[in-house]
Amino acid sequence: MGRANPVLVDRIGRLIEAGPKDRPALIAVVGAQGSGKTTLARAAAERFGGAQISIDDVYLTRSEREALARDVHPLLVHRGPPGTHDLGLLNRLIDDLSTAGPDDETLIPDFDKRGDDRWPVERWRRFRGRPSAILIDAWCLAATPEAERALTVPINALERDQDGDGQWRRWIDEQVAGPYTDFMQRFDAVVFLQAPGFDVVLDWRCQQEADLLGVDPADLPAHERDRLTTFIQYFERITRHMLAGGIETDVTAQLDRNRLPVTITP
Repeated sequence: MGRANPVLVDRIGRLIEAGPKDRPALIAVVGAQGSGKTTLARAAAERFGGAQISIDDVYLTRSEREALARDVHPLLVHRGPPGTHDLGLLNRLIDDLSTAGPDDETLIPDFDKRGDDRWPVERWRRFRGRPSAILIDAWCLAATPEAERALTVPINALERDQDGDGQWRRWIDEQVAGPYTDFMQRFDAVVFLQAPGFDVVLDWRCQQEADLLGVDPADLPAHERDRLTTFIQYFERITRHMLAGGIETDVTAQLDRNRLPVTITP
């Protein structure tokens, strides 16, 4: 993924400086899969003495998602969309970090994506003291709900073949409108890394996977690209909605295909 853009790191530093003085600033770094949001959040946290948490760290456990799959819709066994994160745990982490003393340690969860379950507590990261800011990177935070008419038409093969009646996507939209919108009331700022279009997301995600496997993106096995082609369909609807303006953001960095900011507003 390379290094975080220094201009964007500096912009986050300005948001931290302008934030509250009685607690750590709470900032969301939002963007599509592979946009560099985790890299940016980590770099800013390291530079300014903050704590970085990825929303991927607080997925519901496998057993909790299996329960959702039984009770609501089978597709909810798959992690990623709103409703598959433990916002209660994330809220408690924010509270613990915000009130920590100099010698206190806060355990930050970690998720085993290959094993598709949360790592045991002894594998969690430790943050010592009270951070200057809490930076949460997430692909879906600050998204707005969709209009009912938009939810009626499937936008990809996954929705057409496995959610023909729209129950899954409507339940997810209810999570966006309810718990996720409520959660965002805590935040002091949102930084949105806006991809040039959804068509780049597969290439970005494949580059991530190639980095994990230690191969050149051109050498990524075909079956891995096929798997990721299916996987990003779980994220496609909300990502397209956000790219079309369905997000409440304070700073938007329009990226090119190489993840370099073309414009930063305001």
